[in-house]
Amino acid sequence: MGLGDTIQKNIGLFFSIGTKIPFALLGDHIQSQSQNYESLRKQLKQARISTSYEMYLSNAIFYSVIAGIVGAILGVITAYVILNVITLPDQLTNLTFSQSSAWLLAFRNLFIALFVMVFLTILVGGGVYVLFLVYPSFVAGERKSKINGHLPYAVTFMYALSNGGMNIVEIMRALSTAEQTYGEVSKEVDTIVRDMDLFGSDLRTAIDSTTSITPSPMLQDLLQNLLTVIDSGGNIPVYFKDKSEQYLERAEDDQKGYLETLALIAESYVTAFVAGPLFAIIMGVMMVLMGSGNDMMLYAVIYGLIPIGSVMFVIMINMLSPAGSGKPPILGTTTPLTHDVSIPSDLEGVSDDESISMPDIKQEKRRYIGLIKSKKSLTFKQMVRSPLKPIKETPVMGFAVTMPIALIFVIVSMYTHQTDILIDGFVTTLDDYLIFGMYIAVVPVAIFHEIKSLREKKLQTQIPDFLKKLASTNATGMTLRDSIYMMAKTDTSSLAPELKMIRNDIDWGLSINDALIRFANRIRTSLVSRSITLITKANESSGDIGDVLLVAARDAAKERKMAKERFVNMMIYIVIILMAFMVFLVVIYVISASFLTEMAKAGEQMAASGSDAGFLGAFDIKVYNRMFFHAAVLQGFCSGLIAGVMGEGNVMAGLKYSVVMTTIAYVVFVVFVGA
Repeated sequence: MGLGDTIQKNIGLFFSIGTKIPFALLGDHIQSQSQNYESLRKQLKQARISTSYEMYLSNAIFYSVIAGIVGAILGVITAYVILNVITLPDQLTNLTFSQSSAWLLAFRNLFIALFVMVFLTILVGGGVYVLFLVYPSFVAGERKSKINGHLPYAVTFMYALSNGGMNIVEIMRALSTAEQTYGEVSKEVDTIVRDMDLFGSDLRTAIDSTTSITPSPMLQDLLQNLLTVIDSGGNIPVYFKDKSEQYLERAEDDQKGYLETLALIAESYVTAFVAGPLFAIIMGVMMVLMGSGNDMMLYAVIYGLIPIGSVMFVIMINMLSPAGSGKPPILGTTTPLTHDVSIPSDLEGVSDDESISMPDIKQEKRRYIGLIKSKKSLTFKQMVRSPLKPIKETPVMGFAVTMPIALIFVIVSMYTHQTDILIDGFVTTLDDYLIFGMYIAVVPVAIFHEIKSLREKKLQTQIPDFLKKLASTNATGMTLRDSIYMMAKTDTSSLAPELKMIRNDIDWGLSINDALIRFANRIRTSLVSRSITLITKANESSGDIGDVLLVAARDAAKERKMAKERFVNMMIYIVIILMAFMVFLVVIYVISASFLTEMAKAGEQMAASGSDAGFLGAFDIKVYNRMFFHAAVLQGFCSGLIAGVMGEGNVMAGLKYSVVMTTIAYVVFVVFVGA
């Protein structure tokens, strides 16, 4: 056993003991009052937290008490610091009491210490206890959102398979194995399959058990109505079709609500973090010029409010994004596909000694050795031929290369401009090089991301037509494999190279399902993953998948329509953000190039005439021009990220806007202001 395994085992043992001790102390008492914790028990099941309510609540009480003790100790330390180091203001300590209660003043410090200690005890201990109680409901709420997000497509999956002739049990079994595509919905359905397979429950009992604990009312309604359809002998494919259309319409309504929320966020961002900082900067400059303010407010707005506020908005938008909007996980193939080659165990002990008379076995071992060397050589050659392939596939990995290069560039610039730094200052000298370093770090990644994004968009626009063509050829009697072969020969769209790769995989011995799964894993989008999962599951049960292909095509067309509607609806707000930045830049330029220049000249004239220049005599226009230059650059970069995450749902998509707006700000100040 290695050191890492030993450490991991010891950590696991520590946590195991740490959870069992509270249960041993408090478990019996909590179990005797089980009727008071029905809500917590249900929330733990909905959150899929594999801990009994007795153990969970025992740990909540035990560790909240420990946290309370820690809070009390912190209270004593805090009270000591307040009373002896910081000291309280006179308004709080010079208190007057009547003669009958004047004796309380002698214990003033004790009362203050007790108050601080009790306050921190309740705050820390109570906070830990509340977090324990809230956590299951929070996790259950997250699962509810994910289930509702995947449910329209999961119901489409069930409709397609039921329309292809699969019975309801096999449909649920297929859905339970598609967790990579349908996420939490597959996990919920898996509990139904588990109850039937492991506990011997019938379908009705298993569904009733799942509906009683699922956090999603939508899934609960689906399953309960499904039981009614089964009991009444109704048409299950028609039921799933109606539910699929209902949920897809609901998904469209949810997207409209989401877009309205994004619109509100865009307006809030423009008001709070574009117009707001601009107003604060103008007011700060005026207060400084009037002698009633200082530069701290300007520094706080420019270097704190603008970047921190923008990051908060990016995080908030990502939290509000619908479930399943990110990159889907890799789908598993039925045939293990790895590039690792090892010598079989029965050949490892074979010696190459010529005196040993086992020529066939020795030759077989040499072939394995040669294959391993060829694999390593091929991997190296592929790396040499396509060194940028990992970055093309995952553009964010480009930062691992560009960030160190940008850092080296800035450090070298600092070293070669030491004299200028001593004369003009660190910030003044390195401003340009920091901007260029940003270009080095961001521009290559933005380019690779846009290339990949354009490729994915082209491919996804072809998916609905691709599925319709497969359905039409399947309707003529052609198998799925023959349909792929024919389309690989005749197709001229952007999907043509991918179709040829599917055909090549089949020629090299892969099944049609594994070839399609490899196709989905190369593209890695939710739309393609769902479509391929649907086709492969249906193909496993029946070769007649024409109806399934039509359903998949409808699903793909619906998602493409929703994505297009989102982009069109949000384009106006992207334009608003860009225009707001331009207004911000123009106002900052006017302040720097005209207003501050005239104020500086007025100060010089007053000083030359011998008058008391006051604050104007000490006015350094270069400092403020430099500060406003930073404000424009930061605002441009941050506004670009916001535009990308709102318009395309990805902060990486905002890099192109950031580069453009940062460049505009840089050119305006360098060329027209001379900052």
